[in-house]
Amino acid sequence: MLKVQGLWAGYEGAQVLRGLDFEMAPGQSLAVLGRNGAGKTTLIKTLMGLLVPERGQILLHGKDLQRVSVPKRVQQGLGWVPQEKGLFPSLTVHEHLQVVARPGPWDEQAVYTLFPRLQERQRHYAQALSGGEQQMLAIGRALMTNPRLLLLDEPFEGLSPLMAQELVVALQQLQQYFQADPVGAGLIVVEQHIGRALHLTTQVLVLMRGEQCFFGEGQALIAAPQFEHWLGVRPE
Repeated sequence: MLKVQGLWAGYEGAQVLRGLDFEMAPGQSLAVLGRNGAGKTTLIKTLMGLLVPERGQILLHGKDLQRVSVPKRVQQGLGWVPQEKGLFPSLTVHEHLQVVARPGPWDEQAVYTLFPRLQERQRHYAQALSGGEQQMLAIGRALMTNPRLLLLDEPFEGLSPLMAQELVVALQQLQQYFQADPVGAGLIVVEQHIGRALHLTTQVLVLMRGEQCFFGEGQALIAAPQFEHWLGVRPE
C-alpha cells in the first residue's frame, strides 16, 4: 500500500529526515514514535506533499507521488488529520462533513455511527465543540474523503483521559473496519503516548534525530535493549 525508499526531507535546506525506508501492506497500521524534534510531523507533511523530498521515493499503491499535488494525493487515497485540526469556526459539523465529501462507503451517517457525539451536535459550529469533539470532527472530515491511508498527527493531544479513551475505542473500531476492507486501507498514527500507540497499531516506526532506528512489530520494540535510549522512557 505504501512504500518509502531512501527518503530525505526538511525545511529550506535544513535536513530533518535522513534515509527512511519502510513499507505498509493493505490493512496494516503504523505508529510513528520518537522524542520531540525527531521528525515525526515532518514525515507526515512529506507524505501529504506539503514538503518536497530532497531525495527518495514515496509510492502509494505502486504510484510515485513525487510530482503529485496535495489535492491529487487526496484523490488517490491519502487522508490527513493535522495536529492543529484545521477546522473552520464558521461551519457547522454537518457543513464540515459535506464540504469535502467524496464517493465511497464513508458518508455522513457512517461518520455519525463512529462518532455519535457528532450526530448530536451536527448543527453546532466547530468553535462551540469541546476539544475532543473537535478532534472527532477533524477525523470525521478526513474520513469523508474516503481515504485508503489515513494520517493522524497527535490525535490525543490536549484531551482529557475520559475523552482520550473514547477516541481510542473509536479508532480501534476504525482500524477493524480498515482491516476488513476487501481493498485494504491503513492508518498511520503519530503519538507521544507509547502504550496507546502500540495498542492501536500493528507496526512501529521509531525516529531519532530524523533517522530511522527501528521498524517492526510493537513487541519487538518493547524487547529491544535500545528502547529507553530511543524514546527516553522505559517500556511499560
